[in-house]
Amino acid sequence: MTGTLTGPITELTALLGDAVVTDRQTMIGYLRDHSLLSRAGDPIAVVRARTTDHVVATLTTANRYGVPVVTRGAGTGLAGGSNALDGGIVLSTERFDRILHIDEQARMATVEPGVVNGDLAAAAEKLGLWYVPDPGSRATCTIGGNLATNAGGACCARYGVTADHVARIKAVLPDGRIIHTGATTSKNVAGLNLTQLLVGSEGTLAVIVEATMRLRPKPVHSATVVSVFSSVVDAVAAVVAIRAVAEPSVVELMDTPTIVAVNEMTRMGIDDTAGALLLIRCDGPAAEIEAERCEQGCRGVGAREVHVTTDPAEGEALMEARRVALPALQRHGSTLLDDLAVPVMRLPEMIDAIAWIAERYHLLIGTFGHAADGNLHPTIVFDATDPDATARAYSAFDDMMNRCLALGGSITGEHGVGELKRRYLEPMVGAVELDVMRQIKHAFDPKGILNPGRAI
Repeated sequence: MTGTLTGPITELTALLGDAVVTDRQTMIGYLRDHSLLSRAGDPIAVVRARTTDHVVATLTTANRYGVPVVTRGAGTGLAGGSNALDGGIVLSTERFDRILHIDEQARMATVEPGVVNGDLAAAAEKLGLWYVPDPGSRATCTIGGNLATNAGGACCARYGVTADHVARIKAVLPDGRIIHTGATTSKNVAGLNLTQLLVGSEGTLAVIVEATMRLRPKPVHSATVVSVFSSVVDAVAAVVAIRAVAEPSVVELMDTPTIVAVNEMTRMGIDDTAGALLLIRCDGPAAEIEAERCEQGCRGVGAREVHVTTDPAEGEALMEARRVALPALQRHGSTLLDDLAVPVMRLPEMIDAIAWIAERYHLLIGTFGHAADGNLHPTIVFDATDPDATARAYSAFDDMMNRCLALGGSITGEHGVGELKRRYLEPMVGAVELDVMRQIKHAFDPKGILNPGRAI
């Protein structure tokens, strides 16, 4: 272990007691997120915060000694953004996990950062309300982590990402000062929008210790459409046709390698000779009408098979196929999951490029994602114990990023930049723009202790 138990760790232990962990075996569980190939460092301690005072004490002490701090939620990230740093402190918020209040009339929930996304959704549902953002890891990911990465999910095309559902944030600056941003009013244009600046900043500006999230009424009606296509190009044509006549909340795409992997894992009986599968969800009073329009749109571009259901239980069972896409591919080897977004009309070009890249590097790449907003997750499957396979996986990832940029896309639609994609940021946003971002970082964090070398 780097460092000793003197200085900052001695002070923190005196202040926080058993919230400070220095045992090597215990710390192993806090070293990295789910980005397999992103480096994880050797921290001097993990602080398992349970209160705002714990966060204030940690940051004040670390700032005084110049010790880097990486804030970590559940560790479900996919870009290495919460991996430990050498000689740093991992500030875990997993135990800082209370739902403080749900205001049914205002449709807002105030929560601590460690609250699991799915737990908030379940608590809201009991009151007839809906917490919309639904990352694939919603059963384990936390609201603090969702805010840090501006997480998305299946419903983004209609309902937006996490940033669209946050009203207020309470956060701690690196020097220990507490700030409150945003408002619980419907409209607020007072001053600079610090709330939206903190969302997606990946722990580089401040540590979020409380958030007030907006809720919606739970949709009473829903309809699900499953459509099978001979090719991904046909499926994308269907997405374009659907967008012209309906506004579904979910349009999920799976290609052949993903379909095969999901079938092998779940035995759901999906047609694994299909070139692509679309899973579509419509909700609201017009759900059945919109589902009919989606069905017509799919048939109009030559869908091989279309199935429509208004049974919520059957709809959920069908949607499960998409939710298990990543675990199904992970059964075939190590995975390097990409998160790129292109304009919807450029999806065929991006998907063609992915297929070409898979063939070029002799790799299995399963592609799935949120087709309605152009956000794809091409997932490279390889043998991480084989240096040649690992090198080919990195090269394939690089080629996909460069092609995405050439198509006017974004290097990340919802997972964040972290460490994994930092080298692609300047080519995407520009040198001057990146310099402005780093000046903002300096204004919040003059000593540069918060997640240095990540995100920007």
